[in-house]
Amino acid sequence: MGASKVRDLFRQAKEKAPCIVFIDEIDAIGQKRSTGAGLGGNDEREQTLNQLLTEMDGFEGNSGVIILAATNRPESLDPALTRPGRFDRRVPVELPDLKGREAILKVHAKKIKYDEKVDFEKVARMASGASGAELANIVNEAALRAVRAGRSFADQTDFEESIEVVIAGYQKKNAILTDQEKKVVAYHEIGHALVAAKQTHSAPVQKITIIPRTSGALGYTLQVEEGNHYLMTKEEIENRIATLTGGRAAEEVVFGTVTTGASNDIEQATKLARAMITRYGMSDDFGMVAMETVQNQYLGGDTTLACSAQTQAKIDEQVVALVGKQHEKAVSILRENREKLDQLASYLYEKETITGDEFMNILDRP
Repeated sequence: MGASKVRDLFRQAKEKAPCIVFIDEIDAIGQKRSTGAGLGGNDEREQTLNQLLTEMDGFEGNSGVIILAATNRPESLDPALTRPGRFDRRVPVELPDLKGREAILKVHAKKIKYDEKVDFEKVARMASGASGAELANIVNEAALRAVRAGRSFADQTDFEESIEVVIAGYQKKNAILTDQEKKVVAYHEIGHALVAAKQTHSAPVQKITIIPRTSGALGYTLQVEEGNHYLMTKEEIENRIATLTGGRAAEEVVFGTVTTGASNDIEQATKLARAMITRYGMSDDFGMVAMETVQNQYLGGDTTLACSAQTQAKIDEQVVALVGKQHEKAVSILRENREKLDQLASYLYEKETITGDEFMNILDRP
């Protein structure tokens, strides 16, 4: 911080030209300046920013000095800083797609010994939505798992299990479920998988497990998309909500009671249903009107409502109705396939972890 430090930085840069000046987390000094005099203004920060602006676009030519900067909050930067002439180019670094994930995995895998038969495309597909750092962590976990097993190289199962470690945490060896709890979790997870399998446009089930994890999950169902998926139709989102409610639906159908196990499913289903109505324009009542805007997209994405309290109440009603409708659909699917639900749940209860192929074999069996 401080105008003199900025002057000193650019003086050194000119002396060493050609050179690159890289400013990380530029939002620390480049935040929007306040308009009101003395209202929330930070004099030192503003002086620093003013000096930076002067150095970047003053009367002197800074030939041979290139300035790069990085931030997770581009929307909070001062407009004078981001205009062409100061920073000419913006490069958004999004999460990698399937090909990108495969390439990143291969780069990190060069540092470890692995089996030549490892299918990185399959691993990349399973790691949908992972960032570069998470992919590096997946490779690291695979190497650690191989060492623990006494092998000198990592194989396919090491990579696949390490994805689960990054997503859901380590297996909790000391967590002992009661017999009844284990049964409930088995039905819950099969409920998700069965509802997904009986609907069109659902990602195929890759693995189902009822081994508790350190993230707090007592089990989970892993679905993997077959290709790159950028757009989702209304039907696909509704099916996804139905799949999320499938666990709770199975508990209701089989045991007639509900447990706390569906808390994360409820959260995700509610988020999807709300986004359908407020952001994706998939509601008949509101049509193509944005009721919600997303801010800080690189930091989790907070949403702010841009509507009246009455509209907000209507949105809440529609969210409840939408999730309720999909929950009923999940219940009816499970009632129609009750025999398969029992067969699969008892098989999962016995085995604790089953693959998507085993699941489909039992489901397709006459």
